[in-house]
Amino acid sequence: MALDPALYLLPVGISDAPVDTVIPPRNLEVASQIRHFIVENVRTARRWLRRCDPAYPIEECEFYELNRHTRPEDVSGFLAPLRRGVPVGVMSEAGCPAVADPGADVVAIAQREGMKVVPLVGPSSILMSLMGSGFNGQGFAFHGYLPVEPSLKASALRELENESSRRDMTQIFIETPYRNDKTVALMASTLRPDTMMCVACDITDPLRQEIVSLPASKWRGRAGSFDKRPAIFLIYRRPMRPVKTSDRKK
Repeated sequence: MALDPALYLLPVGISDAPVDTVIPPRNLEVASQIRHFIVENVRTARRWLRRCDPAYPIEECEFYELNRHTRPEDVSGFLAPLRRGVPVGVMSEAGCPAVADPGADVVAIAQREGMKVVPLVGPSSILMSLMGSGFNGQGFAFHGYLPVEPSLKASALRELENESSRRDMTQIFIETPYRNDKTVALMASTLRPDTMMCVACDITDPLRQEIVSLPASKWRGRAGSFDKRPAIFLIYRRPMRPVKTSDRKK
């Protein structure tokens, strides 16, 4: 069945797990019919399409790079094929496009112009880490990257901790992989001992996946083993139950 003209948001694997274990068949059917892609990096996008189907006709495709080097005035032009009635796909480097991803910019333009936008099912490190953490999944917030400078990052961590307790919300953020171990150590030394920390690494990888939730005190002095691995970090501090008048001693 031919695709409707639309902007298709195509999730990409977040590990080296076999494609058929993380990507629904419908996604592969959709991708097989698309020849115009908006991507963060052409090389990795081509590699992913080849993983999905070794026979994929890469030479027939046109790629538009959308990343921090893209000029804002060029983004709208990436939707030119869709304006002509031709489907366009959007892919992130990993996970779901338009979530902590520059793809959101082109989706916003499509929405403003009344174009059809079709998000497809696929792996999201944010949701999968939350699922595996044991923290509050009813209320949560994702903050992207925290400041790089240690003192500013420590201040941001304390703010997230306070916000978690005040609003009963899990706080989630990501980090550049080579700073993972330093981030874990800083979290452990900055957060209160009973505040819960979760580090989720290599999600969906059948051999390397590691999702560990412990109080901050249990993380202190723990040997680092997370550097250079895709990771996501979660903080949860359960709110103090207000003391009711009837519970007070007379």
